[in-house]
Amino acid sequence: MSDSAKYDTVDYPQVDDLYRHFGPSPQPVQVTFGALSHPGLVRANNQDHYLVVKRSRNRSILLTNLPGEIVDREERVYVLAIADGMGGAASGDLASATALRNAFELGHSTLKWVFKVTEQEIHELKEQLEAILTLVHQGIRQRGLTDRKLAGMGTTLTGAYLIGLDALIAHIGDSRAYLFRTGTLHRLTRDHTLEQQMIDAGLHGGPPGTRHVLTNCLGGNEQEVHVEFNHVLLHNGDRLLFCTDGLIDMVAEPMIAATLSTHPDPQAACGALIDCALHAGGKDNVTAVIADFAVILPQPTSTVG
Repeated sequence: MSDSAKYDTVDYPQVDDLYRHFGPSPQPVQVTFGALSHPGLVRANNQDHYLVVKRSRNRSILLTNLPGEIVDREERVYVLAIADGMGGAASGDLASATALRNAFELGHSTLKWVFKVTEQEIHELKEQLEAILTLVHQGIRQRGLTDRKLAGMGTTLTGAYLIGLDALIAHIGDSRAYLFRTGTLHRLTRDHTLEQQMIDAGLHGGPPGTRHVLTNCLGGNEQEVHVEFNHVLLHNGDRLLFCTDGLIDMVAEPMIAATLSTHPDPQAACGALIDCALHAGGKDNVTAVIADFAVILPQPTSTVG
C-alpha cells in the first residue's frame, strides 16, 4: 500500500470533537477580600494562619500589522486558605505556617491553568490538590517524627481555588467554609471530629471535649490524610467565609449571618466577626477570611451614526 493510500485511511477528529478543547473563558468577576486573625484573650500565641493569592495570565500584543483592534487581556484565578495548628509550645504555629507555605510553593509549579471549567478539568484539579496536600501532610508528619519537640504536631486546612464563579473547596479538619447568599448562611464543609462522627452515627454528639478531637488533619499521628472536596457554583453578590473554630465556638451561626448582613465591606466584616468572638470570651485564636463576588458586566459598545 502506498504512503498516500495509508494517509487516506487516517481518522481525523470530527470538528465538534475538536471544539471540546475550546470555549469561553470563565466569567470575569471582581473578587474583593478581607482577612484578619487574632490570638484571642486566653492563648499566649496565635496558631492560626491565612493566605490569599492571585494567579494571573496575561495576553499582551507587542507588535502586529493586523487590521482592527486586538484587545489585551488578563485572566485571574484566586486561592485562599486558612490553617489552625495544633500541638504544644510553638509546634501548632509551625505546623499551620508550614502547611500554607509548602502548599503555596508546590501549587505554584503544579497547578495548571484551567482553560475551560468542565468535569474533566475539575477532576484533574482535585487530583493535583490532593497530591499537593498529601505531600504537605507527609512533610509535617516526618518533621514531627524526627524532632521529639514537634511530635504529633498538625493542622487543619480549608481553602478554595476560585475560577470565575466556580469555587473548588478543599477541606481537612474542623475549620469551616460558609456561603452567604441573599441573607442566608450555608455551611459548605463537614467537621472532621470525633463529635461529628458520633452525630453521624446517630449518637447526638459526644462527651465534652469531643468537638475538638480531630479525626483528620495534616501531620498528626495518622499515616494518611483525607481531603474533602466540594464544587460550588457561585452567583453574583455571593460571599464566602472561611473561619477557624475560634469563631465557630464563640459565635452562633445566626449571629455570624447577621454580622455579614450588616457589614458589606469584607475587611470590616472580618473585624466585626472577630470582635464578636472576643466579646464572647475569645477562648481560642480566631481567624476569618471573606471573599465577595461581583460579576463584571460587558461594557456597552458605542455607535457613531
